[in-house]
Amino acid sequence: MTARVLVVDDIEANVKLLQARLMAEYFEVLTASNGPEALEICQRGKCDIVLLDVMMPGMDGYEVCKRLKANRKTAHLPVIMVTALDQPSDKVKGLEAGADDFLSKPINDLALQTRVKSLARLKMATDELHLRVSTGHELGLDNISESNIGLPSDHAGRVLVVDDRAPSYEAMVSALGSIHTVTVVTNPQEALFRAADESFDLVIISLAIENFDALRLCSQLRSLDRTRLVPLLLVANEGDEASLIRGIDLGVNDYINRPVEKNELIARSKTQIRRKRLNDQLRESVQTTMEMAVKDSLTGLNNRRYFDSHSENLINKAIVGEKPLSLVVFDIDFFKNVNDTYGHLAGDDILKNFASRLNKNVRSEDLACRFGGEEFVIAMPETDVALAYVVADRMRREIAAHPFLIDGGKQQISVTVSAGVSSLQGRDDTIEGMIKRADEALYQAKRSGRNQVIADAA
Repeated sequence: MTARVLVVDDIEANVKLLQARLMAEYFEVLTASNGPEALEICQRGKCDIVLLDVMMPGMDGYEVCKRLKANRKTAHLPVIMVTALDQPSDKVKGLEAGADDFLSKPINDLALQTRVKSLARLKMATDELHLRVSTGHELGLDNISESNIGLPSDHAGRVLVVDDRAPSYEAMVSALGSIHTVTVVTNPQEALFRAADESFDLVIISLAIENFDALRLCSQLRSLDRTRLVPLLLVANEGDEASLIRGIDLGVNDYINRPVEKNELIARSKTQIRRKRLNDQLRESVQTTMEMAVKDSLTGLNNRRYFDSHSENLINKAIVGEKPLSLVVFDIDFFKNVNDTYGHLAGDDILKNFASRLNKNVRSEDLACRFGGEEFVIAMPETDVALAYVVADRMRREIAAHPFLIDGGKQQISVTVSAGVSSLQGRDDTIEGMIKRADEALYQAKRSGRNQVIADAA
């Protein structure tokens, strides 16, 4: 794993030392000697992680971090604060300024490697999500673009503590309990089931669980779909360096050393929960983007793009299983007159109402789509043309028998539809051929007076 690391320090010797150590691990290294220079590099998107010295003249590291986190363009850039200050309060101050992690001088090689690798992995995953969200903007789905994703709250999370030593887990509950809902489980196997069954924002795991390899639990949590993305924080003892390295490789997000300092635990938990919520927002936006790309925004039905991508599979399944497949094309009669007489908002009401009625008359295995304008299509697996005709005509009669409400329910108008039906004609038939025959039957229904269903006779 590699990444572009920006080292920010006003002392050249410190920069050279960190540069050499990072390059030995195959990271690409950029450097800056002051806060404004670092902000400019970050603003231009030139780096993936920032190693930021606290004690710099002019603008110190805390101020640089605050500015990075306040800027939407750089808010999600991981920042590791580096300082010679060794008081717990100094760590907490850095984390509260928005830093994602903290390293004390002289920097331990293990700490440097694990922190940078963990944040590099996080940055790669977050960048992928941001890229997918930006696709929504490029597709014209502006209401779910990245600009509408807010910085997440870090309050009131659900934390699972896995530890079998009462003094240890009681101290963590005491530290976190006033902010978060904390669940303690002393049995690692039970913890796996609890984590999979319930929704946690953070799992804290002690490496010192008796007669159990805590890293196995980490591996299991990373292998399950329900827990793969939940942040993991290890509690380590002196001498656990090898386990921490393996833990980071398994996907552990962070660690804290014993004796656990209360405020550092609070700050690290806060950081992990905030990250999770940000990525949850991004994933939700990605899902919404995917749905909007294949959904008609007005009616909520699948759109033509979705139909085109799934119809071939319907034909293949019908051919392989030697089952019938039918298609119905509906078109609302005199729809232009509705728009011209009552306005386009009334026309939208008709389309939404028709789509709702259509949905109520199809099976879960049927594929109902809005093709565009006032034209709708239903693909019906395991349905022959005679049965498809019956379903379409029942729908036609239901539409004609019940007027549509418009103008917020203040008016009602009568609406009719015409429909054409076609079915799969042998192994060489195509979805294009079925649509063409159904369209021709629909046009015949229109020419014959509308408000009727005609089945393709081919």
